[in-house]
Amino acid sequence: MTLSSGQFTALANLSRKKAGEHVDWINIADARALTELGLAERTGAGWVITPAGIQALAAGDKGSD
Repeated sequence: MTLSSGQFTALANLSRKKAGEHVDWINIADARALTELGLAERTGAGWVITPAGIQALAAGDKGSD
């Protein structure tokens, strides 16, 4: 799977958020696309990365826009 650069950035930000780092904002359209792909989910605490999202980030599945 290849992610757009915006989706990849959102995924990286979600990973940083999970690690406890400060993240300014996550693009909602990108986060929703990640949710549809199973790479993120929306919880009461906001958007969170899924195990599949962690794997995709580690694989570096970044496309070009």
